[in-house]
Amino acid sequence: MVAAIMDNAYNYFLSTYGKSSATRYDAHKRSELRNTYNNIIKANKESPLYKLKDSRDLDKFAIDIKENARNIKNVIASLSADGGGMENAFQKKVADSNQPDIVTAEYIGNKSTDDDTDTFSIEVTRLAAPQMNLGHFLKDDSLDIAPGSYSFDLNTTNASYEFRFTVNSNDSNRDVLEKLSRLFKTANIDLNSEVVSDEQGRSALKIESRQTGLRGNEDYLFRISAAENNPARTAIDTLGISHVATEACNSSFLLNGVEHSSYSNNFTVNNTFELNLKGISQEGNPATIGYKTNVDAVADNIQTLVDSYNQMIHTAGKYSASQQDSSKLISDISSVALKFKDEFESLGLLVDDNSSISIDRSLLATSVSSPSSDESFSILNDFKDALLSKAENASIDPMRYVNKIMVAYKNPGRNFATPYITSIYSGMMLDTYC
Repeated sequence: MVAAIMDNAYNYFLSTYGKSSATRYDAHKRSELRNTYNNIIKANKESPLYKLKDSRDLDKFAIDIKENARNIKNVIASLSADGGGMENAFQKKVADSNQPDIVTAEYIGNKSTDDDTDTFSIEVTRLAAPQMNLGHFLKDDSLDIAPGSYSFDLNTTNASYEFRFTVNSNDSNRDVLEKLSRLFKTANIDLNSEVVSDEQGRSALKIESRQTGLRGNEDYLFRISAAENNPARTAIDTLGISHVATEACNSSFLLNGVEHSSYSNNFTVNNTFELNLKGISQEGNPATIGYKTNVDAVADNIQTLVDSYNQMIHTAGKYSASQQDSSKLISDISSVALKFKDEFESLGLLVDDNSSISIDRSLLATSVSSPSSDESFSILNDFKDALLSKAENASIDPMRYVNKIMVAYKNPGRNFATPYITSIYSGMMLDTYC
């Protein structure tokens, strides 16, 4: 049961957040890591002993809290990259694409250096694609593979792996496909797998690489095979999982009319812009990448901050039915916005009845460009600092907001540090008998 719960938590994390790329704000100095460790010890030293109540959403709720808190901290770090306040948002450039359905752009340059890239055009002629293997569609309630133990090889561009699976006499084709799908998912080799079905009651295994594109000396991103004398050869041929349905390919695009290619749909230009290709351009109609105006830039930056706050409020509300203690998260986070509710109105930030924040961009633009803009930024700085404090607390101990049963309170001031309590989150070791 514990293993199944851990698998559920792991699979949810990968499917929901696994494709999110790390940012430079996810890297930390040794002193910052030491400070985080000390905060964990401090929080756990006085924490009461408790058991976690097994509920269907507990693992997802804890992961969502942790990831939303990380997002809030990264957003705030990006707005204060040079140690200043929100007024730095005027100096933080914001990239703009006039065709966001074809390509999106993010400014990743450093204002302390001279950027020699102003505006440029890009015409996308092909998107990078992953390799996809699609097996044969087999009847769900039949068994086309003889019972027994099998092994096969999976080769990637960097390593080779041996996989083993067993087919029991009471298994069906569907059972075998689901076993293999779980095998690939838990192997942590940058492959996605799922069992797909058709309208005729048949299923097949689809395996897709997370990586896209091929280098010049590569013919594939992964290959599934078994030796001629290996009994698995017949099983692999029956399942069809070695069949490459779609080959990986590189993206192709024109930058200011000059042809380029990339292994992925996400790449940088002159260490100034990070581009994400979304679609194919109409021939002769390139997208233009440039910068937004100062007022639009600061409005976008504040919108990003507000969106990260709103997402945490939404997360707490989403689990209110299954996690009664989620009200603590709503109370903690919403208290930040409610504290500034009156001041926010003059800035164009409106706190709704559900504690989420909406923005009147025209009023916001007026307030941050007026002679009294220093006062406006002072309010935004105070909001940013208060929100960061709440996010750091939630990140240190997301389990404070989940359903649990208190077993004993510690004697205040006379306790030893218990840093390993954090394994409750990382392992999701739930007591299923509570």
